[in-house]
Amino acid sequence: MHFRPILSALLRNKTGAVLVVLQIAITMAVIVNALFIINERLEKMNREPGFDVANMITFQSWGFAEDYDHESSVRQDVTFISSLPGVVGVTSSRSLPLSNGGSMNEFRVTPELEDGDGNTMPSVDVNYYYMNDQAIEALGVDLIAGRSFYAEEIEFREQNSSKFAPVVMMTKALAQSAFGTEDVVGKTIYDYFGSPAEVIGVINEMQGAWVNWDELGNVMIIPGVYSGPFLRYIVRTEPGKVDEVISMLEEQLPASNPARMIRRIRPYTEIVERSYRSDHSMTILLMSTVFLLVSITSLGIIGLASFSVRQRTKQIGTRRAIGATRRDIIEYFMVENLLVTSIGIALGAVMAVLFNIWLVDTYALAKLDLLYIPIGVVSLWILGQLAVLMPAIKASGIAPAIATRTV
Repeated sequence: MHFRPILSALLRNKTGAVLVVLQIAITMAVIVNALFIINERLEKMNREPGFDVANMITFQSWGFAEDYDHESSVRQDVTFISSLPGVVGVTSSRSLPLSNGGSMNEFRVTPELEDGDGNTMPSVDVNYYYMNDQAIEALGVDLIAGRSFYAEEIEFREQNSSKFAPVVMMTKALAQSAFGTEDVVGKTIYDYFGSPAEVIGVINEMQGAWVNWDELGNVMIIPGVYSGPFLRYIVRTEPGKVDEVISMLEEQLPASNPARMIRRIRPYTEIVERSYRSDHSMTILLMSTVFLLVSITSLGIIGLASFSVRQRTKQIGTRRAIGATRRDIIEYFMVENLLVTSIGIALGAVMAVLFNIWLVDTYALAKLDLLYIPIGVVSLWILGQLAVLMPAIKASGIAPAIATRTV
């Protein structure tokens, strides 16, 4: 195959070739970054949360009557819900994991805020939850070291109290952030005011509140019940019993205590789905964009090849008359397309990197994994060859006799 006649033919139809090159370049730049972002979003949404989302329920309790007694109400609710068939565990909690809302604070491994030279002592950011002695059962997390809370360690907190608890449980990720590779059971951790708490248990994995937080695994559970009148509950059921337990809660729980209102009893999966809704929407949007760009680029390649065939019908007939086979004609158009596509891909690769730099600077997105560039290259090469195949086959069917026609 000689490239000179191919280049000569392309130069005679520069406008069409240039447009297709630019189209391929833009497609390359966009789909490389889009596929990278889509993969990131899918990995993010498919992260293991560390707790039993599929078999959990949550709802809100809101005391409104003048005779509402928060402590009595919580004890009664926990006892009643625990007695329901199919319930594994129940705990109260002011906020919910993977809800994009919660409480965070700094904790230290030393009580001092500063060292002797006035330097700030290292600290770790922690997403923390106040839960009861059924926290492990209610979440379905894996306690890999130490123990859970005892019932007598659960305190009912006063309004706006900043009092720390004597004991806490934490995730393995938080333990490593605070203490490194040391065995943390029995270690002491301090809040901002220097109040100590003993680490009594380590949870293998549990994601916290904010799905976009870099330290999502830094979670601490503190024994206690938040002051009322508002509180949330987390209920974990036996596998497949979520709908059944929800029905029982809806029918029986409101009547058990008329001094408070029960709202929004729902599967925990709804909480997680809502938190990842923007990521899901972004994934759908980007996938649609990739499909649209690929379709438009394919049509552009097909259009250029079809136009080229119509323009060179007599030339193709002449080549057939002097001995060119149908395979030669197909190869001609395939190579011509490969040349145009390669120029577009090369330009698009540069544009993809520049586009990603802009995305990183403007939207703080992750830096592009350069592995996606060869994936884009191969994909567009294949796309180009498939798109030009039908026009090339059509061109190869032109009869040699067409070369003798003058009209």
